[in-house]
Amino acid sequence: MKKGRVSSSFSHEGDIETFSAVSVCDALFSFELPVTDPVLIFALAMVIFLLAPILMNRLRIPGIIGLIIAGIVVGPNGLGVLNRDPTIVLLGTVGLLYIIFIAGLEIDLDGFKKYRNRSIVFGLLSFTIPFMMGAALGLFLQYSIPAAILLGSILGSHTLLAYPIASRLGVAKNKAVTTAVGGLIMTDTLALLILAIIAGMKQGDITAMYWVQLGGSLALYVLIVLIGVPIIGKFFFRNMSSHGAMDYLFVMSVLFVCAYLASVAGVQPIIGAFLAGLALNRLIFEQGPLMNRIKFVGNALFIPFFLLSVGMLVDFRVLIEQPQALLFAFSIVLLVNFGKLLAAWISAKIYSYSTDEVKLMYGLTIPQAAATLAATLVGFELGLFNVAVVNGVIIMILVTCLIGPYMVEKYSRKIAEFEEEQPYERTGAPERILIHLANPKTIESLLDLAFIIKTPTSSEPLYPISVVSSNGGGEASKVAEAEKMLGHAVMYASGADIPIRLLTRVDHNPAKGIVRAITDTRISTVIVGWNGKLSTSQKILGGVLDQVLEQTNQTMLVTKLTHPLNTTKRIILILPPMVARKPGFKETIRIVKKIASQLGATLLCLVIKGDQNYYKRLIEEQKPELNFTLETVDKWKDLEKNYFHRFKDDDLIIVISARRGTIAWHPYLERLPKEIASVTPESFIVVFPEEDENIDLRGSRGTTLPTSVLPDREYE
Repeated sequence: MKKGRVSSSFSHEGDIETFSAVSVCDALFSFELPVTDPVLIFALAMVIFLLAPILMNRLRIPGIIGLIIAGIVVGPNGLGVLNRDPTIVLLGTVGLLYIIFIAGLEIDLDGFKKYRNRSIVFGLLSFTIPFMMGAALGLFLQYSIPAAILLGSILGSHTLLAYPIASRLGVAKNKAVTTAVGGLIMTDTLALLILAIIAGMKQGDITAMYWVQLGGSLALYVLIVLIGVPIIGKFFFRNMSSHGAMDYLFVMSVLFVCAYLASVAGVQPIIGAFLAGLALNRLIFEQGPLMNRIKFVGNALFIPFFLLSVGMLVDFRVLIEQPQALLFAFSIVLLVNFGKLLAAWISAKIYSYSTDEVKLMYGLTIPQAAATLAATLVGFELGLFNVAVVNGVIIMILVTCLIGPYMVEKYSRKIAEFEEEQPYERTGAPERILIHLANPKTIESLLDLAFIIKTPTSSEPLYPISVVSSNGGGEASKVAEAEKMLGHAVMYASGADIPIRLLTRVDHNPAKGIVRAITDTRISTVIVGWNGKLSTSQKILGGVLDQVLEQTNQTMLVTKLTHPLNTTKRIILILPPMVARKPGFKETIRIVKKIASQLGATLLCLVIKGDQNYYKRLIEEQKPELNFTLETVDKWKDLEKNYFHRFKDDDLIIVISARRGTIAWHPYLERLPKEIASVTPESFIVVFPEEDENIDLRGSRGTTLPTSVLPDREYE
């Protein structure tokens, strides 16, 4: 019977079309607000994330502000299209943790150590000044002492809402940014500690045992994260890393487990997220595929959800219904802006920061969101704050979240432009890095090295090359195999969002194919792999590599990379006699320091028969700023006797060598790669600095030089 009724109802084609049209219209226009369908909620969010930044860019306003405004418009206090339901709150919380985690990942640990006193001083100033102002306002408004103290702590904290802007514009390692990020630890820890104390007082839980438990749990938690996570991370990246989804899942597991354990230890999860970033900082280098995946997912999905959720909290109707909320909001906005700016100004006077850096620090520390909102809601639940205070704080969150990104966008650009204008000694040729790929097993390690030494602001692509020998026939199949290997290089580099230009050469002499590619594409730096084995026909490294060395003047890095670069703990740099006189010495030092900075490794420089103070000055002159130690070695034989046995598996040995016949060349340098390969099973790099093309001391390659230009040959 049911079948018959259905078939009779749609017996005419026109009825079916009418029903379909009505059904579509009902589906489109019959839903109620706020939207509850999960698919439609997510679709609307994606459209907002796409269109809001585009509109803001046309208005020359940071895209972050557009997402906050969008939250106000579509949220429950605006048009009511979306509700701030548990899903939005969940994804917003993830976005907040993401922001703090990325800040921990990107912070310059060497700079942080160098400027840690500045971070402590600035953090104390940035918290204390607004705290005192907020507490005084609370007492003036006749709040209770606990409520006044809690209000002061709310004004003292800050959220690194605008940090992604500084990171995107390339100033994340600026000393002002490092100071502001380090200050976050002080401000939010003090704010959340005061919150815990006030909540405990209201609930009657403050006892001597409470302090013992809190201090013990926090100390244990920090030790577990900062010591345990790096150990686990090194084990994972050495033995289980797949350079893909597993790496990302491992990092996310560390992030959220640490964030949860922070709440167990008695502090907010954002502290755990920041510590997780610090713990993984040295294992995830800045321009690698893994960092790119982390930033991509955060910037495309989770961080926009956080900004949207912040906007949904704002309710402008309260300003009309409760005039005291408007007065209170105006007061705390004024105080928090003045307090944060005063803290940045005092720090700048103490540590000689520029005016632009002062304004950048102010922009980074003015946004209020995470700890502010948490403390406000807890205060409301405990009966310390009324609805007017809650809405006043939310208005403050909105205003500060609009001011901060604008200031950071504006002054990060100014600082970035200023840094680019600083003198930098290098040839006028563009930075072009050629990576010779011959072994599929070493593709990723060679590309990782190229990612590290490549200048982030350079628009030049990397140039992977594979040279196919034309001897013996079968060139077509060999070219196909080479293209397959180069295809893997493209996929790996795309994960790091770095452009690639593939080169394939067919030549009966592989060395000539490499040399022609270097000349044709005006390469500035060459990276090649070496298996550490020796052949009977070789001079230094092997037939092909020796020929490339003799026929080129470019900087050349000959590498044997066995362990993942991100597990490197120490770099040992060997400086032969007279190597500082080479034309490419300064650029080589810059490359070495950049590798050490990106890997977060300590740098030990071994000066062979040289003036330690002279080399110290030369190394300090090159960017980036980095702490290092210098030791003098009297003879080459002492290097073998006193240092070779001290090399560890997680060391990276770097030797600045010299081409045969040039200044700083020494017979022992031809033995040194073999000696290092025999004593260390892990990783080392032999760097041959750039030679002057116009003044070639070698004359005919490999010939004997006059005595006046020969270095001292004694090494015993």
